[in-house]
Order: sequence, then structure tokens, then C-alpha cells
Amino acid sequence: MDLTRISILELVEQYLEFVAEARRMRLELAADYLVMAAWLAYLKSKLLLPEQKDEDEPTGEELAAALAFRLRRLEAMREVAEKLMTRSRQGRDVFHRGAPETMSVQHKSIWDASIYDLLTAYATQRQRQSVTSVRVLKRTVWSLQEARELLTRLVGRISEWAPLNAYLRDYLYDNKDWATIVASTFSASLEMVREGQVEIRQGEPFSPVYIRSVVKEQDHGT
Repeated sequence: MDLTRISILELVEQYLEFVAEARRMRLELAADYLVMAAWLAYLKSKLLLPEQKDEDEPTGEELAAALAFRLRRLEAMREVAEKLMTRSRQGRDVFHRGAPETMSVQHKSIWDASIYDLLTAYATQRQRQSVTSVRVLKRTVWSLQEARELLTRLVGRISEWAPLNAYLRDYLYDNKDWATIVASTFSASLEMVREGQVEIRQGEPFSPVYIRSVVKEQDHGT
């Protein structure tokens, strides 16, 4: 707010209008406005008069700054008052609860289970108690190199068609890892077929696999 641009005539007219309106209102409001108008007129006069160096009173600029500060503080107080008035009021918008009621809590268990549920729960509990730790044993694997070495030794003895499992059982009858032996031997036999050392055949799916050594033409001629 620039006090130098305030018109005294307009200020007086506004004051007279306010006084006429304030007759129907409280007198303290008119008194507040009168004090404000007097302050504005005083500050206006201080700004218009030349500055006196010997005076101890504050200058017009200082008084204007003080008034502007008071007006800003008044506006802030009004905003806070409006916010407070919009909040919920006790006894009008919100109410305290009465004395809390005493409540007693009672627990009642209801058992509803069939024979199957009981047996399942019993078996689960027994299994938890019996199985404490599980240890996976290392499985022995028969390598392709071992299977190839065995077939290489048997090539000279397999001149006719013979089941492959029969030879394996004759040489490895006490070995427990039968599955890995059969798988590795079959893979090794396929490799030897590709090299032209042995021949294999199978009549139908899941039937025995037969093997024999390859008969060369010169051996067959002699």
C-alpha cells in the first residue's frame, strides 16, 4: 500500500459512509475505523510535510512501514480466526462419548471335523515328528568312457546277433547302478555304430537291443 497515493477526500468520504452504516452496528467497530482513518490522515500529512532533522519522531516512511506490517499481521490474524471458526465445535459438530461400557468376552470352541480330517491331521503330525533331516546320497554314474572300453573288449566275441543286456549282466552282475550302465552302454554303442565297429538292431519298441561286431569283407572271404 502506497500512502502517497491515498486521497484524503476519498478517505473522508469512505469514513462518512462507514459511520452512517455503523449506526446500525456496534460502536466499537466505528471507533476502530475512526482510529484507522486518523492514522492514515496523520501518515499522509507526515509524508507531505518536509522532513525535520531535529525531530525525534519516526519519519513518514517508517510509520508507513510500521502500518503496513500491522495490516499484514491483522490480515493473518483474521485468516487464522476464520480457519478456527470453520473447524468442528465440541457440543455442536462433535460430541464426547459417554462412559465406556464394560464388556465381557467369552470364548467357546466348536469342534467340527470328520474322521478323514482327524486321520489327516494325525498323519501330518506324525510325519513332522519322524522326518527330521533328509540326506540325498550321491548317485554313481557310469561314464561313456567306461562303457566304450567294455564294448571294445566285447567286439571280438560278438560275431552273431546277441542281446546287449545279456553281455552286460554277465560282466556286471553285481553292480547296483543298472540304469546308468544301460544308458551309457547304449550311447557308446551308437557312437561305435557311427564309426563302423558294431551293428545294432531292435525288432520293435521296448524290445531287446541286439548287437554284433561288423564283419569285414576280407574276413568274410577267408
